[in-house]
Amino acid sequence: MLDLVLKNGKIVDGTGNPWFYGDVGVKNGVIVSIGSVDQEARRTIDVRRNIISPGFIDGHCHSDLMLIDNPLSEIKMQQGVTTEVVGNCGLAPAPFFKSQAELLQSYVQPVLGSTSWEWPWETVGQFMDVLGKSRPAENVATYVAHGALRIAVMGFAKRPATPEELERMKQLLEEGMKAGAIGFSIGLLYAPGSYTSKEEIAELCRVLPKYNGLFATHIRGEGNNLIPSVKEVIWIAEQAGVSLHVSHLKAAGKRNWGKVLEALELIEDARSRGMDVTCDVYPYSAGSTTLTTVLPPWTLEGGIAATLERFRDPQLRKRIKEELGEEQEDWDNLVCSTGWESVIISNLQRPDNKAYEGKHIAEISEQRGQHPVDCMMDLLLEEEGKISIVYFHMSDTDVEQVVCWEKALIASDSLGCETGKPHPRLYGTFPRVFARYVRDKKLLSLEQAVRKVTSFPVQRFKLGKRGLLVPGYAADLAVFDLDTIADKATFQEPRQFPDGISHVVVGGELTMEHGKHTLARPGGLIRASSCCSHSH
Repeated sequence: MLDLVLKNGKIVDGTGNPWFYGDVGVKNGVIVSIGSVDQEARRTIDVRRNIISPGFIDGHCHSDLMLIDNPLSEIKMQQGVTTEVVGNCGLAPAPFFKSQAELLQSYVQPVLGSTSWEWPWETVGQFMDVLGKSRPAENVATYVAHGALRIAVMGFAKRPATPEELERMKQLLEEGMKAGAIGFSIGLLYAPGSYTSKEEIAELCRVLPKYNGLFATHIRGEGNNLIPSVKEVIWIAEQAGVSLHVSHLKAAGKRNWGKVLEALELIEDARSRGMDVTCDVYPYSAGSTTLTTVLPPWTLEGGIAATLERFRDPQLRKRIKEELGEEQEDWDNLVCSTGWESVIISNLQRPDNKAYEGKHIAEISEQRGQHPVDCMMDLLLEEEGKISIVYFHMSDTDVEQVVCWEKALIASDSLGCETGKPHPRLYGTFPRVFARYVRDKKLLSLEQAVRKVTSFPVQRFKLGKRGLLVPGYAADLAVFDLDTIADKATFQEPRQFPDGISHVVVGGELTMEHGKHTLARPGGLIRASSCCSHSH
């Protein structure tokens, strides 16, 4: 007797092969039969020629704390997502040492969202245990994050690590890899990551080969410095002999549009030399990050509290204003190339500031009768540095070129901030891929799109036996209608669930039925060691 049979589906198996009509039979959390399934089952659902595909994998997001706060994870379930990868961009809540608590929390909160509870972990392994025990509806895997390592060992010091500090960071990285992290992530755009040399990162990466770990990179610059930044991470990966994954590849700022092709050529070139390099992309021409990333890097030394202190000094304020007013060589001045009109405030805490959510800084500064730079600094002071933004700085053509590239997978890069006006990718990424690029623009075939959000990310992030509709693989499934699937989240009204996804199955259990969450929470933590047996 089977547990579940999905009947009469259009099966897109995740390999990229053409779809075919058939059924999927499930028992004990695993797919047992595909094709024509005649066995008795506890539940049989006629999906009426809708598409049955593997559950979608969000291979780059920032739900680290959100999954503990909201284990039902309805925002992702509604999109057909059955697995998320967290700990990206060097930003993670562990390792977390009491001595550096304020520094780490103020560093990650604008991206991961704030929590009102005490963090009960110190090591990456303990954080993973807490994540697993929260019994999320979906599966989750994590990296060890460089920013968190550096803060744990040396705070926000703007200098090279001493040999002892480097050794301590390597120990912490090794502990995380032993606990089952899938690799090591860096965020070279964010202080303190931005204070780190490529040599120091290469040295840390030497820990990874023993664990078959992946090196995932938010590169140093995505604007004027895009090409040198891609070259830098390729150099690091080559030195350390590790696989490289470039996160959310893009060209930011009008004067850099078109450079993504050169970046893709660099990756092709590295691959032709025998290096394992891939990238991911999200299907929007706006990004989302923290407001402090627009500041000159020196202003961030010592952490957020120290940054805010600098805003109170009239001389330093003048210097910040001057530097933000002109293009910079050694760091990406994103505002200079795109203007304050493209920086939209997405999340504010103070009730008297709530009216500014969804407005751009140019508009807010006009309302407040201030220079935009003063307005930005004052808002950061009022909000204690914790502001996330949506940032319009890419071209649709560039985005489409990366989306269509066969070595790019698609992920949301969604932040963990659910309040305010978050980037619509939090609610819309996966339906948007099918509605926009498959159905409307016909840039990807259905089968190509499914591969980019299922088997490809599973292979890349070593997530075990899932991501394909094959007997013996995890029964993580999504059922959707290609005619009606649509992302409804907009920049002005982002908190809207999509249409067209009727059923989602995680580990053989229905988590979504007829578009409604069943409240089941069958997911859990994927540890790299537990899938090594499958990946070798």
